[in-house]
Amino acid sequence: MKNEAVSYNYLEDFLIKIRSKGRYSFTYKEALNSFKISEQALDQNLYRLKSKNAIAAIRKGFFVIIPPEYSSRGMLPAYLFIDDLMHSLNKEYYIALLSAAALHGAAHQQPMEYFVVISTPAVHSIKNNKIVINFLVKKRWSANDVVKKNTDAGYINVSSPELTALDLLYYNAKIGINRAFTVLQELSEEMNSARLFKVVKQYPQTAAIQRLGYLLDRELNMEKLSVPLLKVLEGRKCYFIPLVAQGLKKGETDKKWKIIVNSRVEGDL
Repeated sequence: MKNEAVSYNYLEDFLIKIRSKGRYSFTYKEALNSFKISEQALDQNLYRLKSKNAIAAIRKGFFVIIPPEYSSRGMLPAYLFIDDLMHSLNKEYYIALLSAAALHGAAHQQPMEYFVVISTPAVHSIKNNKIVINFLVKKRWSANDVVKKNTDAGYINVSSPELTALDLLYYNAKIGINRAFTVLQELSEEMNSARLFKVVKQYPQTAAIQRLGYLLDRELNMEKLSVPLLKVLEGRKCYFIPLVAQGLKKGETDKKWKIIVNSRVEGDL
């Protein structure tokens, strides 16, 4: 009983040491290597801390420390531990879609789930009653299209406003066209036509470029931002595609962007 209490105190000291380094997370292996105790003893102590709401398990072998200001939620915002989580999985990554837009100040409503693009191979998304992290897979992307954002836990990788805009239309089935359009209304203020041209040139998904160009040009009346997309499309093979991929391929056609307007677009702003 005495040994259990001692090891329990050591674990609490371990958490304090982790926090003193500006970190909010640790791995099971890291904790086990710090003490001369069995896995069974460590499991018991971790269970006690979880029951006290002092820590939470994100996925097998990875835990976050819950400071008092987050105890009522029982979970941390993902941006405080995502970099450590990705390092533990040995994954290249960037925060994407609505999560990236929010970090760029373009979030009409704070997203309740997180979106993270990761390198192949795929890993399971994290979904429980406290947090949802959707992992989306890409084979490659340019490091120049990802920016570093500073948080209380250090720097995290975030898609640039321009890459975020393109991804909103590429992964549109995840969020819907109206939600994407609402975000674009604010995100477009952070976008730059020269930077957009550089990103679009390397973006392989032509359909996302067409849809983004249509929304910027026809719905947001931002012709200056749409010009770089049109320039890139002139050098690619383009086919008529529906604005909403999941909808019927019926509607008015926009010849400039080769878009079948099969849905009305309505923003919340």
